[in-house]
Amino acid sequence: MPRTDYDVVIAGGGMVGASLALCLDSYSRAGLRVLLVENFPLPPVSEGKPAYRPSFDARSTALSFGSAQIYDELGVWPLLAEHICTISQVHVSDRGHFGSMLMSAASQGWPALGYVVENAWLGNVLLNQLRQHTRVECLSPASVESVTVSKGYASLCVREGDTSREITTQLVAVADGADSGLRTQLGIGASVDDYHQVAVIANVATEKHHDGCAYERFTERGPLALLPLLADESGVSRSALVWTFPENMADEVASWSDEGFLAELQRNFGYRLGRLRKVGQRNSFPLRLMQADEQVRAQVAVLGNAAHSLHPVAGQGFNLALRDLECLSRLVATAHAKGENLGDLKLLQSYTKSQRGDQLVTTTFSDQLTGIFSNRKPVLSLLRNLGLSMLDVSPPVKSRFVARAAGILPGAAAE
Repeated sequence: MPRTDYDVVIAGGGMVGASLALCLDSYSRAGLRVLLVENFPLPPVSEGKPAYRPSFDARSTALSFGSAQIYDELGVWPLLAEHICTISQVHVSDRGHFGSMLMSAASQGWPALGYVVENAWLGNVLLNQLRQHTRVECLSPASVESVTVSKGYASLCVREGDTSREITTQLVAVADGADSGLRTQLGIGASVDDYHQVAVIANVATEKHHDGCAYERFTERGPLALLPLLADESGVSRSALVWTFPENMADEVASWSDEGFLAELQRNFGYRLGRLRKVGQRNSFPLRLMQADEQVRAQVAVLGNAAHSLHPVAGQGFNLALRDLECLSRLVATAHAKGENLGDLKLLQSYTKSQRGDQLVTTTFSDQLTGIFSNRKPVLSLLRNLGLSMLDVSPPVKSRFVARAAGILPGAAAE
C-alpha cells in the first residue's frame, strides 16, 4: 500500500466536514492522520458567538433525536446544551382546512422530538472541539483545486493564497456543498429535480413563548415552518422561520418591507404565538432535490449536500448527512485498525450499501411530503387533511411517522 501524507483529507470545513473529522478522530483508536481543508478563514477558538461565515450562516438547524445521540457519543452534546432549544411538540396544520396533527415527545416516551440550534453556535462548538481536543490538522484558508486518483491513493492540488502544493491521501472526502466544485472536477454528475420554489429564512420575535413547540403550516403560498429558538439577550421569545414560495414570487417577496412581510406571515400563520413583533435579516435560496450520480469511487467519498441536497420542509438533510458520515467513519476506523486501504472501492461500496435504504426512505419521505403539501388542488387538499386527521387519531401509524421525522430508523428506540 503506497505511503501517503494523510489517511483522510476532508475538502470542506462546514458542519458536515467538521462533524466527519470529529467522528474519524473519535472512532479511530490507532490515530488516523486527518487533514481538513476549508476555503474560508476559520474563526479563532472562542466561547463567544463567531462572526458570520458561509459554512455556518444565519440559518438554524433542527437536529433529530438520532443526531443528538451521535453528538453525545462524540462528547459534543454537553457543549451544545446551553445553545439548543428542545422541540417537545410539533404542530402540523393546513391553512383554511380542518386537518391538523400534534406530535409530542411525551406521547412517545422520548425526552425530545428534536433540538434547534443556530448554525453559528453549532459551528463554534464543532470547530472549538476539533482544534482543541483532536489530532485533526486544519488548513484554512485553503482549497482543494483538483483530485487525481491513482492506484491506492489520491493526489490533491491544494492552494493556499498564491502557492500550491501536492498532498497525497488514501481517501478524500468531498464535503464542499451542493454546488460542489470538486465533485464537478471529478466528473461526477448529479440529477436535479427543481422544485421551482425559494425558501425565505429569518428569525422572528413573537409575543407568546413557543414552549418548545415547532409549527409546520401549509399555505397557498407554500409550506412554512417556525422552529423554537432560545430567547434573545433581552428575553424576547424567538422562532426560526423557513417559508417556501413559488420561484416567480422571489422578487416580490424580497421587495416587501419588514412590516409588510410580518403582516403577510401573520395572516398565513395565525396567532398561535400571539402577535409577530419583529423579523430579523431575511435571506432566500432556491430549492431543489439534488442527488450525485456517484457517492463513492476508489479513494473518493462524496458526502453531505455534495451527495444529496433535500427540500428543507421535513428538516431531514443534515440529519441524513450526519448518519451517513457516522456510518462511513466507523467503517474507515475499522479498516484502518486492520491495516487496510481506506479508499478501497469495496470498502466504500459497503458504506453506500449500508446507507442505501436510509437514504432512499429519507429522500422519498422529504420529496413526497413536499409534493403533497405544495399541491393546492381541491381533491388532494381534502385527502391531505383527511390524512392529517387520521394520523392524529391512529397511534401506531403516527408513531412510525414521528419516528421517521425524529431521525430514528425502524427498529431503533429512543432512550
